[in-house]
Amino acid sequence: MPTHRRVLLFAVFAAVAVGCASSPDPVEPEPSAQAPTPEPEQPADLDGDARDPWEGFNRKIFWFNEVADIYVMRPVAVGWDFVVPDVVQTGLQNAFDNARFPVDFLNNLLQAKPLPAARGLVRFVLNSTIGWGGLFDPAREADLYGTSEDFGQTLGYWGVPPGPYLMLPLLGPSSPRHAFGRTADTFSNPLRYFAPFWVGIAITAPDVVNTRARFIETIDEERRMSLDWYSAQRNAYMAFRQNQVNDQLHDDRSRSRSFYYLEDPSASTDEDDYYFDDEEGGEEVGDDSGPGDDGDS
Repeated sequence: MPTHRRVLLFAVFAAVAVGCASSPDPVEPEPSAQAPTPEPEQPADLDGDARDPWEGFNRKIFWFNEVADIYVMRPVAVGWDFVVPDVVQTGLQNAFDNARFPVDFLNNLLQAKPLPAARGLVRFVLNSTIGWGGLFDPAREADLYGTSEDFGQTLGYWGVPPGPYLMLPLLGPSSPRHAFGRTADTFSNPLRYFAPFWVGIAITAPDVVNTRARFIETIDEERRMSLDWYSAQRNAYMAFRQNQVNDQLHDDRSRSRSFYYLEDPSASTDEDDYYFDDEEGGEEVGDDSGPGDDGDS
């Protein structure tokens, strides 16, 4: 999604949060669940990771994102989680995942992966028809699992290096390759060409809020337990993107939607759902191995 749309979307969330503040809060989180007010990191806190030469700049953007999340996104997500039942949240998540089909399909073809592309097409047809527009996931019940592909992964597949770690305002962890790929993916969304601007906002807003609501407890816990929340996010992001590029995640649709690239607590943890290569030389995982396996995208 273009950056200006993300900024506008953030403004919408801010207006909602201000409106919520003027009325009684339906749920008062326990003190232990309240996220601490983030403080700007000082240069002395830099850990000198070679993958993160822009760490000083990134930490400033990270602090800004934390303030936006704690005072805007998290309160909106808590309200959403109170009002919207879990089964409805799951249905919406399925529908939003299903709507990503054009991006996944195109990038599978660009990565010369005809079998995953064909499987994604069958998933889309089944979920869009039998699954009531994607609200349900009958394809999963038929063992037709999906993978999340994007142009950043496509570039990594063909050997383009990720570049330094990059924290983007409001968008979070990224890299030059991932940021470029994110921009390219917006042009593969049919809504860009056939629907007015406000339709994209109307669809994206509940998608972002619904995804954030599914990670309220997980993110709160990680914030409390982490000695350096910035480094924890960076390391989780870079490992996750590397595994995506290398096709080491079997079913990564829901995990890829985490704001902080943490495991979705609502996703299945069975070994058949997602797994990693054995460092001692176990079976290779994934549909097709790409020529590029350099790291995160």
